[in-house]
Amino acid sequence: MAPRLSLTDAFGLVVRDARLKLGYSQERLAEMSGLHRTYISALERGLTSISIRKLERLASALATKPHLLVKAAEARTSSR
Repeated sequence: MAPRLSLTDAFGLVVRDARLKLGYSQERLAEMSGLHRTYISALERGLTSISIRKLERLASALATKPHLLVKAAEARTSSR
């Protein structure tokens, strides 16, 4: 049985999938969200957690709602 994915790790995977679906590089997503590329990288790798303000900016850049990103991450934690 695979270990359960943490919410932080799952959130990073959701962000990465959404970014790739839109065809964005980490640099492009950083530009659109006003966040730094290294922050996007750390977020996608589950090395950092996101604040509500940054979540709003990131969701806007990904053309989605903040709660949908969190909901998708929660679903990933229980699907493993």
